[in-house]
Amino acid sequence: MMQPGDYGAPGSLQRVLSDVAAERVAQDAMWGLQEHPDGTGPAYAPEADLAKQAVTDAAAEGLLTWRHILYEEVLEAFAEDDTDRLRTELIQVAAVAVKWVQDFDRRRSCGGPQMSPAEKVTSPWPDTAEPGTRATP
Repeated sequence: MMQPGDYGAPGSLQRVLSDVAAERVAQDAMWGLQEHPDGTGPAYAPEADLAKQAVTDAAAEGLLTWRHILYEEVLEAFAEDDTDRLRTELIQVAAVAVKWVQDFDRRRSCGGPQMSPAEKVTSPWPDTAEPGTRATP
């Protein structure tokens, strides 16, 4: 049965989030508790602006890729120094990464193209933003 967030593949969201949770457990087992400074702030805003422009340009040319979208989200997070806004940006990074994995899994399960870097970069499936999420360009 299709659930909200399944991105066209029943059980997809739960499966990906389970994989992410397993990876987090493995990280803790390997590294233990880690405490590091954020290392983010306005100094990275020019890079974020360039990434935003790259997304706009690629979308206008019909060449938008998941790499463009994730890279933009990561650089937006790097440009934040307010912890509440940084948290929001990091959630967006995680959500885009999850959606990218879901798209990959959906293509694989549908027998669709795997779209290696040497292949066409536009997806044959329209982007369907989940209700309540920020739509990607």
